[in-house]
Amino acid sequence: MEISSLPLFKGISPAEYGEMMVPGRVRTADFEKGETVFHAGDATGEFCVLLFGEVHVESIDLWGNRVILHSIPAGHVFAETYALCGVPMMVHVTAAQNSRVLFIRLEALLADENRQCSWYPTLLRNLTLLFARKNLAWSDRVFCLSAKGVRSRVMLYLSARAAEQGSTEFSIPFDRQQLADYLNVERTALSKELGRMRSEGILSFHKNRFCLHRTQGAENGQ
Repeated sequence: MEISSLPLFKGISPAEYGEMMVPGRVRTADFEKGETVFHAGDATGEFCVLLFGEVHVESIDLWGNRVILHSIPAGHVFAETYALCGVPMMVHVTAAQNSRVLFIRLEALLADENRQCSWYPTLLRNLTLLFARKNLAWSDRVFCLSAKGVRSRVMLYLSARAAEQGSTEFSIPFDRQQLADYLNVERTALSKELGRMRSEGILSFHKNRFCLHRTQGAENGQ
């Protein structure tokens, strides 16, 4: 992904970007699928921009049970809250695909001496917008989990993805187990419910590609 296309750097010229990204402020690292970017308990003063790939923010308990809290797509930021607050990570971050991450030292980037730089207000505006969008994404999951029953959670999640992508045909970033983890349901229950919904004409799917159909059952949430 080109740097100029990243939401964090929208409106920032190549010259301004070069001024921002001086040695000591940034570093990049590649992660293979399944590799850990952050462990719970890690402390970081860096926030991250995903240059390509996909990472999952996960909660893993003492028995190894894993719950996917959020999927981070290319171009988005993560770990910003921990970098801002200076508290240890409460979650794991794992590469869901082969990924490249740009690590940025927040304290160095937002230092007082940078306030007069031409890129500073643009960067703050972009950061604020990204943080707001991140909060909306977290709220979306809370909204899904507030629903009772597997079908209601599935319909809320898929409806949100359709609205987000502006089409009733869309892809999701999860396989079946990951979607079950995200919705906090059993994989077998999820697979059975998806099968029922397909039989009832509510949706069709192949792997992580879905198509929603308008039916009486879907409209009534049955």
